[in-house]
Amino acid sequence: MKKILITGAGGFIGSHLTQKLVKKGYKVTALFRYNSSNSRGWLDLDKDDTDGHYESKFCDIIDKSYVEEITKNKDIVIHLAALIGIPYSYHARHSYLNTNINGTFNILEGCLRNNVSQLIHTSTSEVYGTPKKIPISEKNILQPQSPYAASKIAADHLVMSYYKSFELPAVIIRPFNNFGPRQSNRAVIPTIINQALKSNCKEIKIGSVKPTRDFLFIDDNINAYLNLINKQKVKGEIYNVGTGVEISIKELIGKVLKILNKKNIKIINQSIRNRPRTSEVMRLVCNSTKIKKISKWRSSINSKKDFDKYLSRTIEWYKKNNYKFDNKKNFYV
Repeated sequence: MKKILITGAGGFIGSHLTQKLVKKGYKVTALFRYNSSNSRGWLDLDKDDTDGHYESKFCDIIDKSYVEEITKNKDIVIHLAALIGIPYSYHARHSYLNTNINGTFNILEGCLRNNVSQLIHTSTSEVYGTPKKIPISEKNILQPQSPYAASKIAADHLVMSYYKSFELPAVIIRPFNNFGPRQSNRAVIPTIINQALKSNCKEIKIGSVKPTRDFLFIDDNINAYLNLINKQKVKGEIYNVGTGVEISIKELIGKVLKILNKKNIKIINQSIRNRPRTSEVMRLVCNSTKIKKISKWRSSINSKKDFDKYLSRTIEWYKKNNYKFDNKKNFYV
C-alpha cells in the first residue's frame, strides 16, 4: 500500500484525514509541529482505533533539512501544515510568510529531491477575496485581502511553478469553509456554538454578521482528498471544494440558537473581532463543477435543510466534547 506523509496531522482537517487514510489501509506518517510536550493535537485528544497504526514525527516545516529527510521513501505527500488564523496574520505577518511560503518551499524541495509521486497541496477559498463573480470557479481572479490570504496565494503559485518548471506531480485542493467536530474556536461556527452552549448565555459576541460563506462539512472535505489520491490526470490542476449553498453569519447564528432552543439572545458586535473594512471578504460561494467532472465526489450539503442536519450533528459533538478545548495544545491546523 502507498506510503503517505501528512503535514499538519494534529489539526482539524489533518486529524480526520490521518484516521481515514489509516482505515483505508495506507501506511501513514503523521507530521506534527515540534512541541515540548510531544502533543499530537486532536490525534491525542480524540483517539480512535487507528491510534498506534501510524507513525508520528515531530518537526517544524521551516526546517529544510528535516523536511527533506521526512519526505524520503514517501509515495504521496499531503500538505496541510500552515498558520491559518486570519486576525493573527495582521500582527504576525513575518511568521505567516515564513511558515506558509518558506515552509511550502521546503515541502516542494523535499518532494522534488525524493521523487515523490504526488503532492496534494491545501489552499483556501480566502484567496478569492470578495469575488466579482458568484459562484466562484477556479477561473476567478485571486485577490489577497489579508496577509494570510497573500501567503497562501504565494504558496499556491510556488506549487504550480514546481509543476510547470520541474514536472513535480502536484495538485491543489481549495476547500471552502470547513466545519464539523474538532474545529477550533478561531472558526466562526465553534465560536457561536461554544458561546451558546453556556447555561447562562445571554449574548453572542461576534464580528460582522453581514458576510456569507459556503460551509463544507469535514467528512465531505476528507472525501475530496480521497478522490484526488493517485489520480494522474489531476497533475497541475486546482480544484475548488464546496457546497454551493450560501449562508450569512447572521443566519448561521439564528440556526444555532434555534437548534439549541435559546431565546432572547442578544447579538453583540465586538469591534476587536471585525476585520479592517477593506480586508473583510463579503461573499464566498463555491462552484465545484470541476472536481465533480473528474471524480465521484459530491457534497452531502445541497440545501440549507441539509446544512441544518450537519450543523446539528456538529453541535452534538461540542456538547459532549467541549471540555477537550481546555487542555488543547498548540499545533498546526
